[in-house]
Amino acid sequence: MLTGPAFRVSPRGQVLLTGSLLVILAFTVAPLYWLVIAATHTSHDIFAGAPKVVPGGALGTNLSNLEDSVGFSRVVLNSVLLSLTYTLLGGIVCTLAGYGFAKYRFRGRGLLFGVLLLALVVPTQLTVVPLFKMMVDLHWLNTYQAVLLPNLALPFGIFLMRQSMRGLPDELLQAGRIDGCGELRLFVRIALPTMRPSLAALALFLFLFQWNDFLWPLVALREKSSFTIPVALSSLQGTFNVDYGQLLTGTAVAAVPMAVLFLFLQKQFVSGMLAGAVKQ
Repeated sequence: MLTGPAFRVSPRGQVLLTGSLLVILAFTVAPLYWLVIAATHTSHDIFAGAPKVVPGGALGTNLSNLEDSVGFSRVVLNSVLLSLTYTLLGGIVCTLAGYGFAKYRFRGRGLLFGVLLLALVVPTQLTVVPLFKMMVDLHWLNTYQAVLLPNLALPFGIFLMRQSMRGLPDELLQAGRIDGCGELRLFVRIALPTMRPSLAALALFLFLFQWNDFLWPLVALREKSSFTIPVALSSLQGTFNVDYGQLLTGTAVAAVPMAVLFLFLQKQFVSGMLAGAVKQ
């Protein structure tokens, strides 16, 4: 029955709703659980008999083999440093660009924002060849700037911050200007503190984007010592033989921290993604 802005669910409906959510949760968590369990078994044991549901004793062996194969500790460090640097630099670029689109009136603003929206629908694969040619001309292949710089102005990040910044009252900024605040101080002291949920969502999105990025680092990086986790794991897949114990262990190491991070920051992430969605 409809009562005001919310729906009142009957006891039977609550049971059905709860049961449905539990089933969906089980289907969602089961692959991650199996991944963690499989990471503790050898490649032979993973496919021997029924799917494993209890931990094995091969985790240490898999980690040792993984270290010997690709230098996994160095690979994890590469991914952490690249992801943190990209989150910081990309966050600055996307936030400044979003603030400019939302709060400044200048010639060509609509055209530039239209180009930004078009960039959202361009497949990443179409940009690989031009970017590769550009990196060759700049002599940046196999360098971390080749991985970081092309995606700093991420269209979705700019769009997210632009939508969030539109909810910031113009009167608040105008009052700051009357009090003598410069534009940079307005941005740092007034705009940013009000955008904390959106900044948290942007930071999480940028970190996950760089952490999981595979195609461009695969093209830009050539030496094993500079590989990121996705690229290093792909190198474990041989033509005739694949050690799934190592592969699944590396995947679990890469996936589980991200799942935990999202669980702790899901409230800020959802709040930031919804910021600007409702007109005040």
